[in-house]
Amino acid sequence: MEAVAHAIAAPRRRAILRLVRDGELSAGEIAAHFDVTRPAVSQHLRVLKDAELLVERREGTRRLYRARPAGLAELRAFVDGFWDDGLARLQLEAELEERRRRTDGR
Repeated sequence: MEAVAHAIAAPRRRAILRLVRDGELSAGEIAAHFDVTRPAVSQHLRVLKDAELLVERREGTRRLYRARPAGLAELRAFVDGFWDDGLARLQLEAELEERRRRTDGR
């Protein structure tokens, strides 16, 4: 989970994930979207791949990348736990408030 959190902490890497969310792009096609060097984009791709957020496929001399959403599963479960707890507390507070209103209204 730490590698995933580190990988998506960088805005450029999040942008790369959005680019390849719905299909494959070559490293060159990805690099064309940014005003940084291709080696810099390659480093971002390596971080995303090491965090298992990208899948790389070779086609001849080209490397094609696509997102691997399953790589976010552990981080999502962690964040969802906070969300679920927050919703449960909100529901409890709403129910308590409703009981108070009923009690005060009698």
